[in-house]
Formats: sequence, C-alpha cells, structure tokens
Amino acid sequence: MNEINESTPAFQTADEAIAWIVSRMEKLGMKPGLQRMQLLMEKLGHPERRLKFIHVAGTNGKGSTCAYLTSVLRACGYDVGTFTSPYLERYTNRIQVNGADIEDEALLRLVNRMKPIVDEIAATEVGSPTMFEISTALAILYFGTVTYPDFVVWEVGLGGRLDSTNIVNPIATVITNVGHDHMEILGDTLEQVAAEKAGIIKAGVPVITAVEPESVWRVIEQTAKDKKATLYTLGNQYHFTTVTSELDHQTFDFTGPFRSLKEIPISLNGHHQLKNAAVAVMTLEVLRQYYALIVDDEDLYKGLAATRWPGRLEMVSNHPRILLDGAHNPEGAETLAAALTSVYSYRKLHFMAGMLSTKNHTGYLRHILPLVDTLILTEPDFHKKGDAGKLAELAEELLHDMGRKVDIIVERDWKQALETLKSRTEQDDLAVVSGTLYLISDVRSWITYQTDSEKGW
Repeated sequence: MNEINESTPAFQTADEAIAWIVSRMEKLGMKPGLQRMQLLMEKLGHPERRLKFIHVAGTNGKGSTCAYLTSVLRACGYDVGTFTSPYLERYTNRIQVNGADIEDEALLRLVNRMKPIVDEIAATEVGSPTMFEISTALAILYFGTVTYPDFVVWEVGLGGRLDSTNIVNPIATVITNVGHDHMEILGDTLEQVAAEKAGIIKAGVPVITAVEPESVWRVIEQTAKDKKATLYTLGNQYHFTTVTSELDHQTFDFTGPFRSLKEIPISLNGHHQLKNAAVAVMTLEVLRQYYALIVDDEDLYKGLAATRWPGRLEMVSNHPRILLDGAHNPEGAETLAAALTSVYSYRKLHFMAGMLSTKNHTGYLRHILPLVDTLILTEPDFHKKGDAGKLAELAEELLHDMGRKVDIIVERDWKQALETLKSRTEQDDLAVVSGTLYLISDVRSWITYQTDSEKGW
C-alpha cells in the first residue's frame, strides 16, 4: 500500500483535483488497454476485490439499464454505488452512492492519495494513466475504501475488452445491444464491435443481453460458451410484451426462466425503455437465483416506476415544449424517431442537433429528416465537435434524395441556436435538442440552472 506525506498534498481543493483529472483528456486522449489499470489497482491494494459489480456494456441503453438496476436495488434496501459516463452536469455525477455524488472532501483526499502513484506509473514503459483510467480507479477506491456499497452498478466507458472498467470481476455481466458507434476505435463491422463488448464476459459469470441481429448475437454466444458463462438472451430465455404505452407511463409483462411478472410499470418513454427495463429485470432475476438477492415484487415495481434518466427523452421545458435526447448514432436516432412518431403529439417539429466529428451522421440524419419541419445545426463546445456547415450540406443532399424541403439553419453558437429554436416553437409545436451528450449537457444546464455544465467523459 503506497502512503504519501499527508502534510504536502498535491491539491488543496476538489476543484483543483478535478481540473487535474479532466485536463488529461485533451493531453492524453484515450489509450485502450488494461496495463495501467492493473498497476493502479496493485499499488492501491486491490480495492476492486472487495466489491460486487454488475458490469453493463452496450452501444445504447446501458445508462438507462444502469438507472433501472440502481433504482430497484435501492428500493430493496441495498446500498448501491454507480459509475456512469459521460456526466451531464458535474464531474462528481459519475461516482454516486445511493444517488448522491462523491463528496468533495473524499474526492480530494483520494486523488491526493492517487497522484504520486499516477506519477510513478507515468515514469514506466506503460505510460501515464488517462483521465478515464484515473476516474475509474477513483470510483473503485471510493466504493472499496470509503462507502462499501452492497452492489456497484458499473457502466463501461467505451467498448469493453480494453476499457478501464474491465479491471473488475463482476457477479453479472450485461450487454444491452450492439450498434454503429465508436467504430473508428472498436472495428469496421458490428461483429467486430460485438467482439469488443463481449470482452467483458468472465469465466462462469452469467450474461444477460438483448443483442440482435443473430450474426452479432452469435459473437456474444460464442464468447459466453468459451467462458462457460450462462447466457440469457431476450427473445430466447426471456421475453417481454407491451401492455400499455402512454406518455410518462408504460407497462409490460415479463416472462423468464424462473417466473413471470404482470404489468410492470415504468415512467421512462419510448419502446426501447421497455426493452431496457426487461434487461434489468432479467439481471435482477439472475441475481435472485445466483446470489440470493432479496427482491420483493412491490420493491421491484416501485423501483422501476421511480427510475429517471436525465437527457434521454427528457422534457426540460413546457413553455415552449423542449425535449432533450442524447441520440448520437443511427440506432439512437431510430429509437428517437420511433418515440417522436408514437409517443409525442405536435403541429410542427423543430429540431436542433450538434454532433462530434467522429460519428455516423448519414445514418443518424436518415432517421430524423423525414420528421422535421425545421433543422437547426450547431456545434457542441468540445474539441472534437462536428462542423455544422458540413452537416448542413449532408442534410441538403439527403433531403434532395428524399424529395423533401426542410428549413435548415446553421448557427455554430449553441446558445444562439437554442434561442432560435425557442423562437420558432409555438404553443402546439415540439422542440427537440439531440446529438452528442456534450451538447445535451450544456443545454440542460443552461435551461435548468442558467449555468454552463462541467460536461465530459
């Protein structure tokens, strides 16, 4: 166990410590691999070995699934740690126990403990730990040495196999789905992306998934078989059926290998949230069987109904009506388009979007353009922002092929773009802000608190 001189801490405030961590994003970027995490855990005394993790990966839906799991476990009386990314308002949002952010005092103390270890590792051949690696280690240290939650709901940052969160050995593995995202890092095909996500599957640890189509699912199945991990797949071992679907209230029936449940309620909108909830229920059912988790039906229903997930089909204003949704890839756009068609009513749809330069914009726009009356293209306040002008050119080409005319506005300043969106949205209209969560973070903080966010990975 490494000790440091407590009288000479590297940082005097939590803000200083956070600034040091976040600054590493632009300096070091992402460096896939687990060598630095292995060294961090070794030098910190392996706090990850004291915790029960539920490891959640997936292109879309993993954040919502984590929210469902956390809410139900808390309703059952368990203490629950959560680690999620990206965060929407403050850096500390990503590390929570029972819904409360890591305290500034604990963060400062733990980062001061980690700083000399990080410097020591930086001097070796593996190089300096990244922002995400330090954040992951901070979460493990907080959960494993300060708060000791009963369970940790543990969201993958990117991919799975080489993601820093893969340093843990979980009690359950969840892979929500596989889609077109981060393909510049994870691979050119969905099968390659699936192989990266399947990299979190551990020997003998049960796997719960909703992955489709079959060619992609086969990758998950083969990895589970190789690892002798029991696989529970939506459509095979478990099923759900929609019972009712109204704004802010949906119910579904669930059938699994252990039992069936009727009219389970959720408050999140969109058909995709029923699927995410079914994945969460199957995960909880597995934990009941394997780890004697105590989940009364009353607590299960209460926890699912109480689940909230900011920035996903979230109505943040009623005058005018402004809906936020962090759809930023083709699958997310398809899900958003389905919700806009089936859940919400409006006379005109005014749509504001800002993207990162690395995303599949064509696939995204193909789902959105048939629905919109106004398209306002802007740029997130982030160093990898996509060019709004180029996005407009792409939209014009796609609209020409569709034979549609849409009023397209390019406004690179997102605050001005938001004002334009508001001015266009009349009483019976609906305004939507979508795209990268870096934009959603800023817009949400501005509308809710009139302040800028600390958004980031």
